[in-house]
Amino acid sequence: MAESGKPITDIRLDSLNDRLRNSLSCVEDDNDNNFNKPDFRELDLGSPVSPLRTRGGATATTTTTTTTTSSSSSSSGSVSGRNGQGQVVKKSDLNHSGELSGTAESSPTGGRGFKPGHSRSDSGGTHPLIYSGGSGSSVTSPGVNVLPSGNICPSGRILKTGMASRSSKTDVLGSGTGNYGHGSIMRGGTGAKSAVGCGGERESVGLASPAPTNLRGGGLMVGEPTRRGGAGLLNSNDPEELKRLGNENYKKGYFLEALTLYDKAIAISPGNAAYHCNRAAALIGLKRFPEAVRECEEAIRLDPGYVRAHHRLGSLLVSLGQVENARRHLCIPGHQTDPVELQKLQVIEKRLSRCTDARRVGDWKNVLREAEAAIASGADSCPQLLACRAEALLKLHRIDDADSSLSSTSRLHTSDNLNSQIKFFGIASDAYLPFVRAQLELALGRFEDALTAIEKAGQIDPRSVEVSVLLSNIRMASQARSRGNALFKSERFTEACSAYGEGLRLDPSNSVLLCNRAACWFKLEKWELSVDDCSQALRIQPNYTKALLRRAASNSKLERWAEAVQDYEVLRRELAYDNEIAEALFHAQVALKKSRGEDVSNMQFGGEVELVSCLEQFRAAISSPCASVVHFLASSNLQCKQISPVLDALCAKYPSINFLKVDVEGSPAIANAEHVRIVPTFKIYKNGRRVKEMICPSKELLESSVRHYSI
Repeated sequence: MAESGKPITDIRLDSLNDRLRNSLSCVEDDNDNNFNKPDFRELDLGSPVSPLRTRGGATATTTTTTTTTSSSSSSSGSVSGRNGQGQVVKKSDLNHSGELSGTAESSPTGGRGFKPGHSRSDSGGTHPLIYSGGSGSSVTSPGVNVLPSGNICPSGRILKTGMASRSSKTDVLGSGTGNYGHGSIMRGGTGAKSAVGCGGERESVGLASPAPTNLRGGGLMVGEPTRRGGAGLLNSNDPEELKRLGNENYKKGYFLEALTLYDKAIAISPGNAAYHCNRAAALIGLKRFPEAVRECEEAIRLDPGYVRAHHRLGSLLVSLGQVENARRHLCIPGHQTDPVELQKLQVIEKRLSRCTDARRVGDWKNVLREAEAAIASGADSCPQLLACRAEALLKLHRIDDADSSLSSTSRLHTSDNLNSQIKFFGIASDAYLPFVRAQLELALGRFEDALTAIEKAGQIDPRSVEVSVLLSNIRMASQARSRGNALFKSERFTEACSAYGEGLRLDPSNSVLLCNRAACWFKLEKWELSVDDCSQALRIQPNYTKALLRRAASNSKLERWAEAVQDYEVLRRELAYDNEIAEALFHAQVALKKSRGEDVSNMQFGGEVELVSCLEQFRAAISSPCASVVHFLASSNLQCKQISPVLDALCAKYPSINFLKVDVEGSPAIANAEHVRIVPTFKIYKNGRRVKEMICPSKELLESSVRHYSI
């Protein structure tokens, strides 16, 4: 169809898809000039109800059907387009894309592209496309030869000329929701877009409506900047359109969807540096930093003068702690340097220098302080700094914190090598993480895992002296541990003690070797040495249960009952269901009381809940120096029946406590003496004195109280 307004010789319904596809494409030049802007006058789509009239030839002048506005399947509304005299609407008469109107003759068939949200202002033509009674013209029904071709405005409103020039909505082409079927038009989401800068920079894209409308049959979704972009748009062959959709998803935080769209654009146009730069931004959002670095480098390779790619790469390298490489990309001759990024680079560079100096002399407190300061200053994506913090925590005997810090590096996708030439503290950057991991595994007694990690570090950086020394030490310490274990099993405790000592000369802070040697001292009845090794192991690893248990046993052998009770009480809190520990604690408590001259005749370990029926028996039972929990119940009370199994379970769980029960109906004298008026009531006694009372307690409250007085 020519743009001169010549009539169409033949319009067939089978050309609908082609013309629809052409109407939804858009091409931009370098200056963001839009060629073939959408002209909806070509969408003179037929209807099964009101077919288009055919023309006799090129010279014939007939009245063509134009769009109508309707709120239902009726043909009510205003008619726009050519008038009965065969006047043709000129290109200057176009309203913006919010007002879909026009004739088929004035639209070229060459595929005017459509971009969601683009607007066209009314040029003040003499033939408005949609008439309004407010302008002095009356709205009339279509002429005899004018038939409606589809539903246009579902709202049924009549628009004034140019009134929608700043409309925030775009129109979405649908497959037909009314009786007319073809060519119905529905309101869609907004998608305003500003001009794309030179060099393919990321454009500023307006936010979209959260409820876009789809075309059926896999068609395009006009004005739909949704999270997934629509199946039809993913099949688009226009890389600029794919980039635009990727930008919209990126701005909404849908980085994975944006990455998919950028990948599609790059597949179509792999030489476009802007696509690679935008892809890098999506990868940064996904915290896939090594890939993002390579994508920025590819953009710079394609366009060495691409300043945005340089700055993006520089900022990324700053967050990765690679200050030297970052400086080359942030400070480009002839271009202004971002002062914020430059200041961040300088601060991190200073912190890294101080951290290196402190690490060299073994000042681990300062290493920790400077590493955390560098991370807080912006190098929060640097896995080597997180590993450095973990190493400092490990040297300061904060093993749990070190493990947590090192585990946090897994979220940074550090499996890909960025640059094997980069050094951190004299070690290749990719070797430093397994180097620290090996130290942590060794401290935790996982010798095989430590050996695997340090061997990996040695493969990455075979020239590092630190890596080589640690590799040798771990191998020899592992061999010493294995030899000591074999000797211990053979009950050759003196030789086993020597074997563990060899390992400790290589790694003096290894808590596992210290605890193993303490076991040898215990078997050799050298209790003092056993206590010393256990205490040293606990200073390195405070939550080391085995060392705590071994020290408690050694203190018991030395009759240091207060120290033994203290260790057993800690173990009791950690291992509440361990009856052996509960019994050991009970005997240590009895021994401690005996050493103080206290009466322990009524103290007994374990047993069942004891039924007390007379006042004298009750008073003798609660006079025990250990805690006594008394359940005052009534055999006919439902709540008492429900909570009795709970008390039985607590009796088995806390054998160091006496559990008693009193039936207030069968023993009213005890109930009256203890002023029990409500059941179930629980009272806790120590040395004949009531220390706590609970009326109708919950299971949680009852157990927490028992636990409190069991220690």
